[in-house]
Amino acid sequence: MTDVSTILTAIEAGDQAAASRLLPLVYEELRRLAAQRLAKEKPGASVQPTMLVHDAYLRVVDGDPNKQWNGKSHFFGAAAEAMRRIMIEHARRKRSEKHGGKMQRIGLEFLPPEDAPDKTDLIALDEVLTRFEQKWPEKARVVKLRFFVGMSVKEAADTLGISLTTAERSWVFARAWLHSRLNEQ
Repeated sequence: MTDVSTILTAIEAGDQAAASRLLPLVYEELRRLAAQRLAKEKPGASVQPTMLVHDAYLRVVDGDPNKQWNGKSHFFGAAAEAMRRIMIEHARRKRSEKHGGKMQRIGLEFLPPEDAPDKTDLIALDEVLTRFEQKWPEKARVVKLRFFVGMSVKEAADTLGISLTTAERSWVFARAWLHSRLNEQ
């Protein structure tokens, strides 16, 4: 992954060819993470891992040509945020009247066990997570990597450059806080 940091530095410097060298290095990892996350979605979801990775990659790399990268963790954090936004946009679009959004509501179960199907209301989660992020931005990064990208706690800790213990504490705290706020709604 040191190549990733080198390429990100080249992208910052305006090297147009660097972006094309970055995708092959991060594509499989991003696609694996997206597939893990989307596997938890209810059946029939129209967001596919390939589409999610491509859209997120375009937003991250092409979104702001003056973006300053602080290495791999910053890049994957930006990718997690882009995937989150894409999934939220998709959930809002599905909920719209045009797409039959008022026909059926599914009960909310926040952050189910790894093998359980995911029935989380993404729009409600996004609203609560936005409030959470204002108070605890570091803990929110763990949530985004875990929930929206599908990383394990260890992968999130490695990506963020924090200890596994800190990531686990952040995850437990965030999960409890978010769950309590979602149950209030």
